[in-house]
Amino acid sequence: MSEKSNLPALSKQVSELVLAGSLAHAEEAFSQAAETHGDLAVAEVLSTLAPQVTALHLAGFDGGKTSLATLLVPPKAWADSLAFFAAVWSDDNIEDDPERLAESLFSHVHGVVYSTDDLERRRELLFEATATDHGATIFATLFSLAPKEILEVAGEIITKGAYVTGQTSSDSDIVPVAIDLAQASEDGWDRSLFELFPEFRHSADLADAEFTDDPDEEQPFMQRSTKELLYRLRKQVPSTRSTTSKRSGRRSIGTDIFS
Repeated sequence: MSEKSNLPALSKQVSELVLAGSLAHAEEAFSQAAETHGDLAVAEVLSTLAPQVTALHLAGFDGGKTSLATLLVPPKAWADSLAFFAAVWSDDNIEDDPERLAESLFSHVHGVVYSTDDLERRRELLFEATATDHGATIFATLFSLAPKEILEVAGEIITKGAYVTGQTSSDSDIVPVAIDLAQASEDGWDRSLFELFPEFRHSADLADAEFTDDPDEEQPFMQRSTKELLYRLRKQVPSTRSTTSKRSGRRSIGTDIFS
């Protein structure tokens, strides 16, 4: 941005507009900044916004490509903002239709990650998003919508490594996300799997497990439900006094999956 002194004023303007619910006007401010100073100016402003403000703004566009913020949000800023998506959920929301909440979350994540064809940006977004506890929980929540397919992908990664094709028993949109995550961040993939399948300590166990579609039949392993993961995610919403998301010492369930 040619005039760094404009950054605080623009950040304050956008924050006030978002908190007032004027997302269209916030986007207009971003657009004007991009025209005057370039896309980097928008990215710089987004990096200075409070993560809860970024979350509010991006959520208003459902991760759609019509949002300039979606296209330019820095990976770390997006990763931090994800911690606040569950802040507006009530018990009734989670109890009545957990799949709808998870699908809305998937729409947002998919919209941001695949907003451009820039593979390097995609990998950075996935890497940063799953470097936090709330990020791993979010991806586990997405994976809980297609646990059988995720199990198949995990087994294929174990046996084929870098040559994984992502062929599963269905055409779920979640499979490409899972593969891209595994390729972008081995640790992020493992952490997300561990959130969904908490009994596993070694990813090799996944290759031998068989998922059953029969709801009355007991699974050969523990799997957290979508509802349980949504409650876990809501508990991870930080207070606005401390919005820094730190990586925990959570155990990884596998190493060198693409070696």
